[in-house]
Amino acid sequence: MNMQMDPFPEQQASAAHKARRPGTALWVGVASLILVLGGFWYWNHEGAATGPRRAQAPSVRVAKVTQATMPVIERTIGTVVANSTVLINTRVQGQLVKAFFKEGQMVKQGDLLFQIDPRPYQASYDNAKASLASAKAKAERYKRLLSQNAIAPQDADDAEASYLEAKATAEAALLNLQFTKIYAPVNGKTGPILIQPGNMVAASTASTNATPLVQINEIQPVKVSFSLPQSDLPRIQARQHGQGLVATIHLEGGDGKTLSAPVDFIGNAVVGSTGTIELRATFPNTDMSLVPGQLVDVVVELNSIADATIVPHDAVNEGPDGSYVYAVQDGRAMLKPVKVLFDNSTTAAVSGKLAVGEQVVTDGQLRIVPGAAVEVEGARGNKAGADARSPKRRTS
Repeated sequence: MNMQMDPFPEQQASAAHKARRPGTALWVGVASLILVLGGFWYWNHEGAATGPRRAQAPSVRVAKVTQATMPVIERTIGTVVANSTVLINTRVQGQLVKAFFKEGQMVKQGDLLFQIDPRPYQASYDNAKASLASAKAKAERYKRLLSQNAIAPQDADDAEASYLEAKATAEAALLNLQFTKIYAPVNGKTGPILIQPGNMVAASTASTNATPLVQINEIQPVKVSFSLPQSDLPRIQARQHGQGLVATIHLEGGDGKTLSAPVDFIGNAVVGSTGTIELRATFPNTDMSLVPGQLVDVVVELNSIADATIVPHDAVNEGPDGSYVYAVQDGRAMLKPVKVLFDNSTTAAVSGKLAVGEQVVTDGQLRIVPGAAVEVEGARGNKAGADARSPKRRTS
């Protein structure tokens, strides 16, 4: 008996898939052909319009190398210091009667400042003068009697000693009376009156410090104190033995004046905590524009470098092998090692294989590959502008 069995379901699905495979492959081929033709069209049309693509050269800014005398300067902060500061104290005690000046007034040496009640000291002086007159008369009388051998020499000597003692007492009383008037010991500007008239004042002695009456600052002339690092000591000493140091200060605001004065003081020791040495310069301060305690910018020229090769401060870079600059040659950035002789934060004096007039990169160094092409910023625009300004030929 012959029996005919149907194929398994898996076999039926496989047979159906094989039956449809030729049509599917055709569609896949058509899609691939369309993609290839589309890519070919884009390459020929878009590529023809834009040209071949390549990496763009980095844009940089440049400046020329110059040659000039480079001053070696130091910039620091200085403090204005009074030429002298005097605390006015009284040498006798008593009631302060009057002040003969206004607070903040300019006074001259010898001007009367204060008056202390003189009456007690006048009385003491009058009493001392009376005692002096009596002692003097007695000493002269005993001297005559001694010449007549009427008294013993000891009595004459005692009378002379009493006279000298009375004389010293009278002189001391006169000094105390004179001390009731207090005069300015220096020219200067007064500060606030610390003890007002009407109050009792105490004498200042070597063992006691009484409250001063006023402080006078001598500000014509005035000094400017500043410090420089001890590494500058060789230059400071060499310059001071030669043409001398000059300190220049610039006053902010107003007219923005610049003042200069010779350095007339160099400290005798380096401050260990800061590693600096103090210098001072004296300024006339005729217009009183400098006030004690004021901070000023100080510039001191320590030396100069003749015929120095100068580049902008921004052109100098630091690398593992030292300082270097990028010089633009034939459109390429060439790395050139240099040695910085001095840098004033604006320009730098360097030594190396740099020629005057050569262009060095001042901005864009981080995008540069040594020896690679660069585009100087502004060069293309300048060229285009020159072409636009040049006359054009007319065609018939």
